[in-house]
Amino acid sequence: MNLALWIAASLLATVLLISTSKAVVPRERIAAVGPAAEWVRDFRPAALRSISVLELLAAAGLILPAVLGIAPVLVPVTAVCVALLFAGAAGMRLRRGERTTIVPDLVYLAVAIFVAWGRFGPEPF
Repeated sequence: MNLALWIAASLLATVLLISTSKAVVPRERIAAVGPAAEWVRDFRPAALRSISVLELLAAAGLILPAVLGIAPVLVPVTAVCVALLFAGAAGMRLRRGERTTIVPDLVYLAVAIFVAWGRFGPEPF
């Protein structure tokens, strides 16, 4: 169970780190990738940078407290915050009518809930 939780937290951290690219890549280039990325046009560049900073902090909060042994309770707390982030992302997709692109957000939401449940419950640090 511990290994599965580490893998899930690492997956989430990787996804969050990759998605921070929106802080440095122009939103027109991101939107040109395809329909799943057109949501960036709804946000100003400053808002995209803020979201990227939160994602970077979340990626660090999923891994570093446990690795460093400093306040490891922050891992499940961060997982709850990541779950809220992906719930918001899924809500935004529903609002925009992007039902086909909501699946990854729901999968990441489920993984974040799994990490929070596992670290708060059966496998705390």
